[in-house]
Amino acid sequence: MSISAFAIQQNFNTKNAMASKMISELLHVRKETIRECLAICDQEEHRLEEVLKINGVQYINDSQAENVNAVYFALDSVEYPIVWIVGGVDKGNDYEPLLPLVREKVKAIICMGKDNHNIIKTFVNVVDFMIETPSVSEAVNIAYKLTEKGDAVLLSPACESYDMFDGYEDRGKKFRQAVRKL
Repeated sequence: MSISAFAIQQNFNTKNAMASKMISELLHVRKETIRECLAICDQEEHRLEEVLKINGVQYINDSQAENVNAVYFALDSVEYPIVWIVGGVDKGNDYEPLLPLVREKVKAIICMGKDNHNIIKTFVNVVDFMIETPSVSEAVNIAYKLTEKGDAVLLSPACESYDMFDGYEDRGKKFRQAVRKL
């Protein structure tokens, strides 16, 4: 089965799908059943969820990414220049592992939440533009102004959401709403 036939195309999902396929084969699941499952697997809500494409800019809801490792895979999966919306309740995260991907792919960082000190300290000299915002709607509006055709706006916070939201689902829902209002 070709990877292009997988319903979910992001790098980390492709790896998960390939591992699932191998295990299924070891359990003697019919190849046709495996093929059908991989072809119809739904995109998980709030995990690299493509919300809308506006003026050639893809808006991506990755609100579920509340740790550095999840954000690493998100940044790695996006193939366009990124305006990254990040922040929330920082749990003492070490953002250093993200530096190579941020240098390569991120053109601007929009910090959202109460405690952005570690984020700012880590990336202030890495990107050309960084700003803090008090709301998701303001973050989306700023991102809209910073992007051009072929870019992506990625909400991938690396932090918990309880400073401004009821949880990552609420944060993702409000991100989608703000994008739809553009």
